[in-house]
Amino acid sequence: MNKPFISLCPEITRANALTLMDWLEDEDVTRYLSDSRHVSRFIEQVIGRVQLPILTHLFNQGGRFFMAYDQHDVPVGFVRLVKAGTDCEMVLVIGNRDNWGRKLGAGAIREGMKLAFFDMRAERLIAKIHPDNARSLKAFVRSGFWLENETPAITSLVMSSERYRRLLRESPAAHTADIYITEIDKARLTSLLEFERGSEIFELEHEIERAIVVDPRQVAEDVVTMNSKALLKVDDEAMEVALVYPEDADDRAGKLSVCSGIGTAILGYKEGDAFSWRVPNRTCHIRIEKVLYQPEAAGDFHL
Repeated sequence: MNKPFISLCPEITRANALTLMDWLEDEDVTRYLSDSRHVSRFIEQVIGRVQLPILTHLFNQGGRFFMAYDQHDVPVGFVRLVKAGTDCEMVLVIGNRDNWGRKLGAGAIREGMKLAFFDMRAERLIAKIHPDNARSLKAFVRSGFWLENETPAITSLVMSSERYRRLLRESPAAHTADIYITEIDKARLTSLLEFERGSEIFELEHEIERAIVVDPRQVAEDVVTMNSKALLKVDDEAMEVALVYPEDADDRAGKLSVCSGIGTAILGYKEGDAFSWRVPNRTCHIRIEKVLYQPEAAGDFHL
């Protein structure tokens, strides 16, 4: 649980806006943010004239805005994604200087890429960074971006969708555990993605893309596959669940759809794996205590 973790939340509250104002008053934070004065003035105006608890729609004008949270649900920065044609531009800020050096920027970049390529369907993601912003440049380059062009005022770094998907499979992030999916499950879930709708379905597509694909007869017995039953510990609560397809889901019976937050989260993990996962409104900490039943191990699958 000590590995760097960042989640991006699309909901922007009034409290978030006040936090953003505090960050933007720090000259070290805004030094390389080209439109910091405009953003600060905009937030101040919003807070003054709009008495709503949720301000998401105001922050999403001209792009999509996300608050970045750590594993303790503390806001640590923000990401803005602006799509123009098939390109998407990312602006990233880690707002509190106390958080610099914790590799939270790298985590925010990873989550931003996931959104840009799987949710927003961009073909290229661009980061325009001041040449003196060494910390930011280093974080993007380490994440796999390459130099597209450079001027005295701006260094433009780029990631393509094709390269990102290849890196997911060939060079997984150090903070993530390997997950495994059977050939049969991958085929069925890929077909499911063509028809399923929902704000979080891109998370399932991302997990399928990064998973190691194995023959169902060779998958380890302690891996959570489709139609497995497992004992979980979610935060401090023990849960016995079955991972099922959406049409078989029944939360009251512990049958979790693979398209649900925790359902997507546990796919492909094995006994003993522990990780953080963002579900609506909070981050939960999940541990796979035991795989109680796996159809492949029981020989209960169809080729």
